Amino acid sequence: MRLPARVTVAAALTALVALGPLGAHAFADEPESDQLWLNTPYELSLPAGGTQSPGEARVLDVGLYHDNADAEVVDGRVHVDASGIAAVAEIEWPSNCAPTGPTAVCSVPAVSNTGDADDIRLTVRAAPGAAAGARGTVRYSATATGGPDGTLTAYEQETTVSVAAGPDLTPVGVHDVEHAVLGSSLTQPVAVVNRGTEAAHGFTLEMNVPYGLDFDARRPECQYRTTGGGNAPITFATCTYDTVLEPGETFALPGGVGLAVREHAMDERFGVNVTLGGGATDIDTGNDSAYAAVRADNTADFRVRGATVRGAAGETVTARLRFRNTGPAWVANLGSGDPVASVGFVVPRGATVTGYPEEECHPTTLAGEYYEGTTGAPRYACSLPIWAAPDAVRDFAFALRVDTVLPGATGAVTLTPPYGDTFPFDPKPGNNKAKVVLNPGVKP
Repeated sequence: MRLPARVTVAAALTALVALGPLGAHAFADEPESDQLWLNTPYELSLPAGGTQSPGEARVLDVGLYHDNADAEVVDGRVHVDASGIAAVAEIEWPSNCAPTGPTAVCSVPAVSNTGDADDIRLTVRAAPGAAAGARGTVRYSATATGGPDGTLTAYEQETTVSVAAGPDLTPVGVHDVEHAVLGSSLTQPVAVVNRGTEAAHGFTLEMNVPYGLDFDARRPECQYRTTGGGNAPITFATCTYDTVLEPGETFALPGGVGLAVREHAMDERFGVNVTLGGGATDIDTGNDSAYAAVRADNTADFRVRGATVRGAAGETVTARLRFRNTGPAWVANLGSGDPVASVGFVVPRGATVTGYPEEECHPTTLAGEYYEGTTGAPRYACSLPIWAAPDAVRDFAFALRVDTVLPGATGAVTLTPPYGDTFPFDPKPGNNKAKVVLNPGVKP
């Protein structure tokens, strides 16, 4: 049975939208539940070597992780069976693997819950004389100590390894930047290297920056566009070059790429993707992209506002809740696609919710778990978009039917991140909470 890591990215995002941050917390609060996972690539393409020499090395990363952040999982053992590629490739085993012929048992002493695929790094080369088109399969299985039964077992995975001939372009040179100064400019040295076996006759570079960055200058060989609408604003530069790159050659953009750090920047990233020109096929599309984090020292004040409403028994009133980012930074979860926050609303006693923003909010129990039905829940969780501009405002209107007049009945409004309990960038966490007061000072 082949299941991709975390099932699939799309499924993971769908689950987060459906459950919201409280859904994710609910799983973490159940120490009796856990699952072990293998994070492996679906396929790996190797450049062909000579008749007497192996091809250029590629890295095959294997990760081991588990779901429950509150549980300790240790003594991970990953069984790697490379017998299926014996005629295709050579493997150099890392120090945490004990090989026996074409198989090995690799140790992961402490299993994390992050899903990073670098616990085991296999160095793989096309075998001497392996022809383009040759292929085989590496298979994996894994166990670890932990979970409700004392042992966790991962679903088996596999990677298809193939040999190919042709150009293989990959962007290099970009690097992470910490403590970028607001309002300043910085330079990313962008280059393209051909790691394949044949020449590349022209290529296109597409570079992108999010809302907190901009391109310092416009290059004549590039076309620029900015996307927006309901999505986070991203500016793209598409640059075309007719340069011929022989195997092993590198092309560097003259002067690098200048980036302007805007005043609302905080956690940004600069992306580069390369594609071959003339409809040619790259033998390894898995290394066509590179990203660099650009982090500025900035803050964003997230806050929520509650409401005070009045109504007689049997009357329906509207409580309008509000989220606001007063900046100065924007916030975006561009990589994960998680909402920037969730607004939770605990309904005041004596009232029943009869209407709410169904596209953004869902009912839960007081503990944040699944609630049968839609209206009448004791609590509602509302997901925000994946980004919030420095002046972003989001309103949530709840229709409350007053069943019983209870003077000063109070509900709670709370703002929580998708993971963890606090927003590390928020200098005023006290305003992440507010109240909804129903009929203050009214006699029953």
